[in-house]
Amino acid sequence: MGGVTLLRNKFGKLAVSTLAGAMLMVTAACGGGTDSGTAASPEASKSGLKVGLAFDVGGRGDKSFNDSAYAGLERAQKELGAEIKDLSPAGDGSNRGALLEQLAQAGYNPIIGIGFAYEADVKKVAAEYPDLQFAIVDSGSSGPNVTGLTFAEHQGSYLAGVAAALKSKSGHIGFVGGVKGALIEKFEAGFVAGAKATKPDIKIASEYLAPEGQFDGFKAPEKGKAEAEKMFQDGVDIVYHAAGDSGVGVFQATVEANKNGGGKWAIGVDSDQALTIKEADQQKIIMTSMLKRVDNGVYEFIKAFKDGAKGGQTVAYDLKVDGVGLSTTGDHISDVQAKVDEAKAKIVSGEITVPDKP
Repeated sequence: MGGVTLLRNKFGKLAVSTLAGAMLMVTAACGGGTDSGTAASPEASKSGLKVGLAFDVGGRGDKSFNDSAYAGLERAQKELGAEIKDLSPAGDGSNRGALLEQLAQAGYNPIIGIGFAYEADVKKVAAEYPDLQFAIVDSGSSGPNVTGLTFAEHQGSYLAGVAAALKSKSGHIGFVGGVKGALIEKFEAGFVAGAKATKPDIKIASEYLAPEGQFDGFKAPEKGKAEAEKMFQDGVDIVYHAAGDSGVGVFQATVEANKNGGGKWAIGVDSDQALTIKEADQQKIIMTSMLKRVDNGVYEFIKAFKDGAKGGQTVAYDLKVDGVGLSTTGDHISDVQAKVDEAKAKIVSGEITVPDKP
């Protein structure tokens, strides 16, 4: 596996690049067997760029992880003249490999898998199609034509924990994870560490909606709502979710909890969910969101591919390159922003090392 290089882009910000050039690849977690169609921009015929993307379980429309990836794909269509095709997996994700094969046979290159669950399938299909380039989000490179895109979710979640601890009135906050496993545990670990570092005596409830390997935990809003309701009943006043589409249930529970006295908040994940959620009552209770810039990763990988870069690298998006962070929509955390920024600076400098396991 190759190294990771950090470069400054023309805007003066740190950008991540492979040793081969500016190549950034995104790992995809497939959705559910659904073909969302092929689209081409007016410039697509000139560019000859055909990009295929396979979503994670839940597919496009989850207002979180998958939608962030799609935003990067759409940007490539608009700015790079790419013809794009996105596919969603079956509900249990069992046809991930078939989706990648379908895109490869249709001549799409590069092909992006969204989510760590694509790891084995991307490795297999990439070996079968050595002349194509692949990317996977949330997993490392597994071959010379595979680019891994990884994110420091624990670092961004640490900042969410700092904000939650400072904003909590009850001294009791909660975390809802979609599926038990190493990736989502990174969110929990960072959140707990940030909260405890800010207020050592704070109480933190943590629950998962599904055991490891049962990916329906990412698309079960009713389960997310039930867990959040229990937490609010137990005195929690802020709930952070890393549960994909199930997070909508957390937002619904927060809205209802505020009807009985107010002061309850939810923290979104991956996208700025105060913007992606359309329901006005839910927008109002999203205190902040932990941003995971999958959109940038997808776009930059496609752009680098167009410029001639090759795979074989793993690209890391952390706080140093603003690959993760907190949203400020609604101006709900402005009163604690200075403390959040202080924590960020200490993580970037290395003064704080954030754990990635609970």
